[in-house]
Amino acid sequence: MKKAMTRVKKSTAKETTGEATPSKHIDARIKELGDWRGEMLARIRGIIKEADPDVVEEWKWRGVPVWEHDGIICTGETYKAVVKMTFAKGASLDDPSGLFNSSLEGNTRRAIDIHEGDKVNEKALKALIKGAVALNVSSRAKKKNA
Repeated sequence: MKKAMTRVKKSTAKETTGEATPSKHIDARIKELGDWRGEMLARIRGIIKEADPDVVEEWKWRGVPVWEHDGIICTGETYKAVVKMTFAKGASLDDPSGLFNSSLEGNTRRAIDIHEGDKVNEKALKALIKGAVALNVSSRAKKKNA
């Protein structure tokens, strides 16, 4: 009889020393924004977690929320008039719904700029996130086998 596997999250040094974790930094950013941008960042975060329950949240580059799974999936930057999701390997992802609307000229990254009042196609966004995770996982596997 096989035993059920339970995934246990390892405690990080920050969690055990009481320092703010990346997730707490993201919580604080959402609260600090206090407007549609905070609501949108929270919504995006929820969609990312639904698409990839194993996602790891990070806080990089002096205050940018980053979601990773075997590498960076995307960032969640907030500006005065836009919430920007930048996909690290976006140029390599299929985007049949045409969500990418920014940073289209680069060779690697692609971004989605979300303005106040924009509707988010959750199904298409989840597919894009899952595609980014699959690309990261396959890239990591190729590196291990090289």
